[in-house]
This record gives sequence, structure tokens and C-alpha cells, in this order.
Amino acid sequence: MFFILSVILVALAFEYINGFHDSANSIATVVSTKVLTPRQAVSMAAVFNLMGALWGVSVATTIGKGLVDTQFVTVQTIFCALIGAIVWNLLTWYLGLPSSSSHALIGGLCGATLASAHGQWSVIHWSVVNPVTHHVEGLWPKVIMPMFISPTAGIIGGFLLMSFLLIVLRRLTPRVINAVFGKLQLVSASFMGLSHGTNDAQKTMGIIALVLYTATQQGTFAGLPAGLHFLRTPEFKVVFWIKIACALTMAAGTAAGGWRIIKTLGHKMVKLQPIHGFAAETTAATIISIASHWGIPLSTTHVISTSIMGVGATKRLSAVKWGIVGKMVWAWVLTIPATALMAYWLQQLLLRCSPGG
Repeated sequence: MFFILSVILVALAFEYINGFHDSANSIATVVSTKVLTPRQAVSMAAVFNLMGALWGVSVATTIGKGLVDTQFVTVQTIFCALIGAIVWNLLTWYLGLPSSSSHALIGGLCGATLASAHGQWSVIHWSVVNPVTHHVEGLWPKVIMPMFISPTAGIIGGFLLMSFLLIVLRRLTPRVINAVFGKLQLVSASFMGLSHGTNDAQKTMGIIALVLYTATQQGTFAGLPAGLHFLRTPEFKVVFWIKIACALTMAAGTAAGGWRIIKTLGHKMVKLQPIHGFAAETTAATIISIASHWGIPLSTTHVISTSIMGVGATKRLSAVKWGIVGKMVWAWVLTIPATALMAYWLQQLLLRCSPGG
């Protein structure tokens, strides 16, 4: 019982780190364009992340039971997945690299489950048809394909929207454009914060729901005190208290801020004006909202970063600092295999150290 509560706390720690690691996603542009101060931007992002986190459970369901065979998932498996994701998040945060918390968690879950199944690759749901909804689910359609499609959509969408705005507003003076889009960017940044909450916060909701479901199925809650009966769940379900706990934790993490990553996204990659920030945020938030609707655990980091690239490219290709982009791409590519390996190794170690291991 103590271990289960500890794993839930680790999951919430991941959510907190996710909040300050990915807070840059929704506020880097509004800070770099000086529409809001860092403190104002962080406060706004925390509020809208909180609102978004309470909106739906599609992404949580995908994370909790759509990627791996839950028969091979134990509470220890989830613990290893979370540790792998947390270590990677802290490392990339320290280096100022906007990597994906989503992919870190997914990689950790896949690696730890593979270790629990003693290397049986069939436990990874690569591409399966849901017998109830008849939709294709699994790692390929929900994670790998979006991993390539969403950044492409971000670059193209950001470039097209920014190009459209430049054509339509070409007769206006820069002063008028900055004044108008300084106000409109408040709307787009709020939209970005809301969409970020609908996707990122739900991932930890799915993990906690999976912890409780797994513990119930394995009989771990036998003899549970009356006051803790709410932890027992005969089916995978994201109950309201899980939503509230994750939403508040992510909001608190967002409020703590992630200034290293904000500096990379908002200043180092390309110089932005309010109109550029509006175009990038609107593009990214739209893509993320569509993905959340379909239960796709998208990398919000990938989407906002590539949207900024697409917007910056309308100035000229050299306006984007491609050297920094290259480092970010390496972080994106390495996230899933790196966290999978860490979680796999840790789970193997714990299995060998356990009685009868």
C-alpha cells in the first residue's frame, strides 16, 4: 500500500516537472514579444493549463490502456516508467532543450513493460483495432505517426498562416500591427495554454488511473482502510479526484516556470514580434486541440517549436537559427529510445533484486 501511494506521488512529481518543463510551450512567445512579463505569462498559463486539464479524458485513456498490454503492467512497472521519464525531463531541462515530456513517459512505459514481459515485443501495442470503437490504436497511429506529422503540420501551418497575415496586413504600419497583435496574442497564448492542458495533463491522469486499476486487479488493496476505498477501481477509469490532483499539480509546476526552455524557444531560435507569436501560438494550439479530441498524446513541445520555425521562415530561412534547431531535433529523436532503455534497465534491476527474481 505504501509503495502504491509512493508511485502516485512520483506520478504527481512527474506532472509538476512536466508543468515547469513544458510551461515554455505556452508562454515563450508571449514573453519574447514582451506582450506580457514572465510573471504575468506564467500566471496566465497556469490558469489555462488548469482549465484544459479538466477537459476530457481521451488522451488519458490512450496512455493508460492503449499502448501496452496491461496484463504485464505492475505498479513497479509504472514506477520505473516514471523514473525514466523524470530523469530525461530534468536532464533536457538543465540543458535548455525543449524535449517532449509525452514521449519521455511513453518511452518509459514501453521499456518498463517490455522488461516486465521478459522481452516479449508483443506486449507493445504497435497497431491494433479497438473491438468496441473499431478505431486503429497503438504506438504507430497514436505516437509514431503524429511524431512526424505534427511537426510538419506546425512548420507548414505556421508558414502559411504567417504568410496570409503578411499579405492581408501589408498596408498597415508596423506600429499598428504590433498594437493589434499585442492584444490578440493574449487570446492566442490563452488558447495555447488551454490546449496544452487538454493534452499534457491527461497523460499523468492515465498513469495514475492505470496504477489504481493494476493494484485493484492484483489484489493489492485487500484490507484497505474504509477511508481509502476510493482508491479501489474494478475498471480503468479516470475519476474526478485524479483530474483535480493532476490539474492542480501541473498548474503549480507551470507557475514555477521553465526559464531555460523559454529562453531557447522564445529568444534563441528566432526573433519574434507579436504577430509572429500570434501565428505560432494559434497554429500550435489548433493542432494540439485536434489531437486531444482524437486521444492522441501529442508532443506539445514539437508542435510549438516547429510552428515558431515556420513563422520565422517567412522572414527568410536564415532567420531561424538552424544550429539550435538541430540540437532540438536530436533531443526529439532520442527521447523515446533513451527513456525506454532507462526504464527497461531499472525494471530489470528491480526484478533481479526481488525475491525469486
